[in-house]
Amino acid sequence: MSKRAVYPGMFDPIHNGHVDLIQRSLRLFDELIVAVVANPAKEPLFPVNTRLELIDEATGGLSNLRITSFDGLLIDLVARERADVIVRGIRAVSDFEYEFQMALMNRKLRDSVETVFMMPHERYTYISSRLIKEVASLGASVAGMVPPVVEKALAERFSRK
Repeated sequence: MSKRAVYPGMFDPIHNGHVDLIQRSLRLFDELIVAVVANPAKEPLFPVNTRLELIDEATGGLSNLRITSFDGLLIDLVARERADVIVRGIRAVSDFEYEFQMALMNRKLRDSVETVFMMPHERYTYISSRLIKEVASLGASVAGMVPPVVEKALAERFSRK
């Protein structure tokens, strides 16, 4: 019996903490679906298609990985994809309260789906997409924090200002 997991997020942009969780999730599950939230209300830096392309390039060569986008309820996507597990990253205790509430709501909506919390490697615990965007927008290097393709996309995005 194969296990399929969904790793949802804005991924605006994907960073090395995300890539770490993707690689480690692929060791635990037979298939991983990285699901990009298409929520324009959050005013993302990159449009959904660009985020999908960046994830694809950053994770090139990984087998049993599929990348998609969605809007609406995560639990509906999980059902459509016939997934068993939702993967969520936790960097610090401050992430846990929100993620715990979401996991409980998802369990209430579909009790057959489990949520697995994973911590990124400690070298990535301080990284967040919000901080990456802020640092890059101010002209500082984000090398080593994001895949090279993302570093290039950020440089191009902020050089146009």
